[in-house]
Formats: sequence, structure tokens, C-alpha cells
Amino acid sequence: MNPTVLRLPPLLALTFSLLCGLSLPAAAADKKEAKAAATPAIPADHEAAARLQVFLDCANFGPGKIDGRFGGFSEKALGLYREAHGLPPLPAAPAPAKVEGQPEKTNPLPDLADMDLASVKAVFIDYVVTEADVKATGELPKEVPEMAKLKWLPYASVAEAVAEKFHVDIDYLKELNPGKLDALKAGDTLRVPNVQPFEISGVKTLPLLDQLAEKEKGKPKAEAGKKSSEAKGKVADKGKAKDAKPAKEESTTAKSGPLTADQISIKVDTKDNMLRLFENGQLVAAYPVTIGSVQTVSPLGEWKVKGIARLPDFRYDLSFLKTGERGDETYLLAPGPNDPVGVIWVALNKPGIGLHGTSDPDSIGRSASHGCVRLANWDIARLATRVRAGVVVSIH
Repeated sequence: MNPTVLRLPPLLALTFSLLCGLSLPAAAADKKEAKAAATPAIPADHEAAARLQVFLDCANFGPGKIDGRFGGFSEKALGLYREAHGLPPLPAAPAPAKVEGQPEKTNPLPDLADMDLASVKAVFIDYVVTEADVKATGELPKEVPEMAKLKWLPYASVAEAVAEKFHVDIDYLKELNPGKLDALKAGDTLRVPNVQPFEISGVKTLPLLDQLAEKEKGKPKAEAGKKSSEAKGKVADKGKAKDAKPAKEESTTAKSGPLTADQISIKVDTKDNMLRLFENGQLVAAYPVTIGSVQTVSPLGEWKVKGIARLPDFRYDLSFLKTGERGDETYLLAPGPNDPVGVIWVALNKPGIGLHGTSDPDSIGRSASHGCVRLANWDIARLATRVRAGVVVSIH
């Protein structure tokens, strides 16, 4: 996804050693000690796990929310990254113990000497909260009828906005910034994972493959006016990666033109809850997903992308969500990061079914959807820039 902000500078390492036999002036030493006290130490195993998560996220093999713990989606993303890059598979790790809340420990990392994790120069960076972050938040009612009265469904807090921007678990964001999240304001500095930021303000201008193709033909941008039964918006068909290769690989598309629909395919595995993206038969990206429930099963089989809605509305129909049957009481919910289908709707050629974002990234892989395939907003935005109408989506 094209960023709308500049990459932030890396977090400076603090030292208290004496240089060339000279001691620091007292005032400077006091300032450094104060900064060190305000920056909590990260356990080495957590930082190593976070480094791997940042590496995978920037390579478009999403580990889910970055939380400094290895296991679950991090392990799946690692396996798919290695498969895509021709590296040998790793021995299966033991299943992590289930714990309530944020686990204190992380599973040990396997031997990853054949991966260039050192390319992540800084695992964490300093981020200064902006006025835009603050303005992206607002009062968010809990009841659907009240939500339906709003013209935009904002973030409920600045902490939520920053957590989504940097793909990070909000509990982990608290660990990185103890005591700072309760009353955030513009100008406050936070420690965040060093990933490509997801910008809610940039969603409406995401570059879509069908639009790029139309530009190359000298035609106006294609904007289909279709609405799905669950979402509506400006419809057309559509991440930035930081890896040893992705930046160069993606530039190939720019030189040769957008890939055609038959050069792209998506496979959704309902067993491991991972979506795989293929270009010219090669695995190039993977993201964690949530799939349908027992009551509203995601439709197995092969489907095709009809179009993409950026910042869609959502027609909330509780009866349809629970049973698949239309009800008499519906509410039209406005766009926004807390819209139930998130910031992107990728419509399939089956009414009411699509790939979409979510208002609750905690739910990815941990709860069922209502028949659709749900991704974190930052992942669906990246996926949307790489698919187009006619792309085959296999759910199996």
C-alpha cells in the first residue's frame, strides 16, 4: 500500500558508557537517564519475536497483530514465507499453551540463519502522534441503531488508531508504552513496531489494478457503480513490502503493466485460516483470515472477484447474519475503520459474500465471520491493490 507518511527515523540506542575517558556533563547525563527510565526494556525473546513479525509483515506474509510472541499466525506466516522463497520447511513447533490475556512468554524461535532478519535495522521506532490521529477518533456508540445515525464510524480512541496504523496488538502497545495510552494527544511520542503504516486517510485513493489498466489505455478511471447486497461504495478491482526482494519485484509490474486477472489467484484455506495470493503461479503474499461459522459457512468452491469497494457502507441485517435469510429490520452503517466490514469490500460473484476488513482485528483467526472472509484492515488494503475483477478466489 502506498504510504502517505514518511518513514520514521529509527529509535536511538541509549548508552551510559564513558567515551575516551571523558564523562558526560551532569545535565546531559540526567536527561539520558530520564529518557532511559521512560523507555522500558523489552525482553530479548520478545524483541526477537517482534523482529521476525516485523520482517514478515513488511514482506507481505502477515503474522497477524504484532505482539512480540512467536506462535500461531507468526509460525504460519513464517512457513509460507519460506515456501515462497524456496527455503526448506522447519520442524513443526509444539502447540502453544492457551493462556488468558497477553502471555508473558513466547515460544523459542527456530534456527533462522538462512533468513536475513538483520535487514530489519530497527524493530521499534519513535512515533509522534499527529492531529490527524486525534481527528480520526470520536464517540462510537455500542448499539447498532445509534451507530446507524453517524455519517462516519471513527476509531474509538487515539490508542486504537495508532495500534491499527502500526499493525500492533493494543496490549503490546501498552507494554511498549506503559502509562501512556490513556490520554494520548497530538505531540505525544510512542514506541511502535517499524512497519509500513496503514493510513485510513489513504484508503479512498488506493491504486487499483483495473484503474491503472484503464489509465494505460488512455481511458478515464473506471468506477463501477455496483453495490453488493452487504456493501456499497466506489467499486473497482485492486502493499508495500520490506524484504530482501519485494521492492524490486513489485517494480516489474510497473514496467510491464498491471497483471491480468488470469495471472492472479487467491486461495483461502479454511483449515489454517490463511489467505494465499499467487501471481503467475508464484506465492507472493499471505494473510491471516477469519472464515464463516457453522450457521453461516463460507462457501467452498471457486468464485471470481466482481469488484472492490473502498470505504463501503454496510447494510446490517441481524437475521441475514445469523441465518442467511433476509430480515425486516435493517440498518445502513456508514463507512469508517469501525464499520463491520472494515475499509474494503472485495465482492465475489456470490450475493452477500466477499473478502473484507474488520472493525475488530482481535477477532482475526479467533472467531467466526458471517460467511465472508475477514482480514485486518491493514491486510485487506494491501491485498486490494493486487487483485482485480475476474480474479479466481478458491475457498477450500
